[in-house]
Amino acid sequence: MHPGNAAFAVNTYSYTLRGSARAAVQALAGRGFREFELMMYPGHLWPDEVDAAQRRDWRAWAEGEGLTIRTLNMPNVDLNIAAATAEMRAMTLGLLRRFVVLAGDIGAQGVVLGPGKANPLLPMPHEQMVAHFHAALDELVPLAARHGTAIFVENMPFAFLPRAAELLEAVEASAHPDLGIVYDVANGHFVHEDPAAGLRRCAGRLQVVHLSDTTQASFRHDAVGLGTVDFTAIPGVLQSIGFKRRPVLEIIDPDPDRAIDQSARRLEAAGWT
Repeated sequence: MHPGNAAFAVNTYSYTLRGSARAAVQALAGRGFREFELMMYPGHLWPDEVDAAQRRDWRAWAEGEGLTIRTLNMPNVDLNIAAATAEMRAMTLGLLRRFVVLAGDIGAQGVVLGPGKANPLLPMPHEQMVAHFHAALDELVPLAARHGTAIFVENMPFAFLPRAAELLEAVEASAHPDLGIVYDVANGHFVHEDPAAGLRRCAGRLQVVHLSDTTQASFRHDAVGLGTVDFTAIPGVLQSIGFKRRPVLEIIDPDPDRAIDQSARRLEAAGWT
């Protein structure tokens, strides 16, 4: 166990096909991590597979161990709240409602939301996609508040709002002044955005920072040091904007234990504490 691991939260993406989220969190906690982002995935963590008693037990166990469930997240490739078809939007919202309720039940502080995806060949008008996005927020944000959790929207390269400026514009045009933002450093770098600038732009709504590495030619969430992201300037930016929460290591690797620990050590060497 390395004491520096406590400086970072961990996303369980790499463990979704390996077993339950509970088992992943137990193992990661044994290596010093104290805060977690859990991926929604059948067989890992899924609303229909966690009954009321199990939800109470999840929450009691995490609180008893001094662990924080920061957020629930999802791969998002199957979901689209800004789809052209009402049926796809309804299916997506139905799942998201269940994710939100589960988040409240197990004590997660927020649910990470993708803004939705456009057809890459013939996208619908931007204003129409924003309207679908806002309609989803109008349903999900109040639901989250009723269940003691929150909605945090993320910058995603495959979403129709991939950069900080356009994401923030759509968020601020919504009817939800407390809506939070997740800024993913690798996602920003991949779309040729300066992550430091993106973080500064989102500062007033920033709730979560995702860390992983990528190049700008191939979209990845690799261990730190395997891509071209410059991590050295970011700690100073976070300090200057007053962001004090643990950044989330969202590393996708066939050997996640090694990759996550390696990333934490390399970030420490780059000035992260």
